Amino acid sequence: MFEILGKTKIDFIGKRNYAFIFSGILAFLGLLTLVQIGRGQANLGIDFAGGTAVQLKFEQAIQIDEARRVLSDNGFPDAELQEFTNGNKLLIRVKQQNTIQEDVANRIIQIFEKELSANRFVVDSSTAIGPTIGQELQKKAVIAIVFSMIGIIFYIAVRFEFRFGIAAAIATFHDVLAVLGVLYILDKEITLLIVTALLTLAGYSLTDTVVVFDRIRENLKYRRRESLEEVINGGINQVLSRTIVVSLTVFLVLIALFFFGGEVIHDFSFALLVGVIVGTYSSIFVASPILVVWKGSGGKLLKRA
Repeated sequence: MFEILGKTKIDFIGKRNYAFIFSGILAFLGLLTLVQIGRGQANLGIDFAGGTAVQLKFEQAIQIDEARRVLSDNGFPDAELQEFTNGNKLLIRVKQQNTIQEDVANRIIQIFEKELSANRFVVDSSTAIGPTIGQELQKKAVIAIVFSMIGIIFYIAVRFEFRFGIAAAIATFHDVLAVLGVLYILDKEITLLIVTALLTLAGYSLTDTVVVFDRIRENLKYRRRESLEEVINGGINQVLSRTIVVSLTVFLVLIALFFFGGEVIHDFSFALLVGVIVGTYSSIFVASPILVVWKGSGGKLLKRA
């Protein structure tokens, strides 16, 4: 009902070699990030690197900027702060630091007792996450992503064909690696919330790819005299307006979250912003061209039963 481009005849498949080079660079950065995460060299949050989380309840509402300044002036410039809706609760998260041997939770409590003595508080909770637990969470995060890839292959294989499933899984894994690589380059903190963003991205990318694949499958039934490249190009062009409209809609929502959602979900919304761009790109320039590459040297079309 709403076509912003109208009918197009863009040769997407003809540009697949350039796309594969660009995607190869993105995938390499993602793989490098995985290696760095495994070595503990990436910017890992306390979920993976270990650390301390303290939740305080104040008698009066507290300004998060003031709390951040107090912690920064007293040796915790990288502390993560989360403010709750009623304004008088504050969650402070500090990553593990080998140079600090003291009790971090007690140190934070002493800082607030000294600097904000007029606003009394009680400690709601105090949690310490050790490096061993962080490594276990890393393993579980990887397992979650791997199982999601297996589920994608199985679903697409049943819904379409096995080669469709492999192509969709490669495109989705490509998206996850690309976003990881971008986050690593920008030195963004890798947390469980980022893993949530990656799994959300996998679902979005799969949905976008399925729409393109569904149109390609329909065209394979009725455009038997055309080559596979022409059929796939036609399918992509037919759903191009839909793809752009959906991506722009999601992008606008994420822009709002990025600027107005608060500090806590800032990196989460940024990861999804990058993911929507990469996911839209991959459904056109990665997943579909893989079907052409897979057809084999004989040039046979996919089965059209």
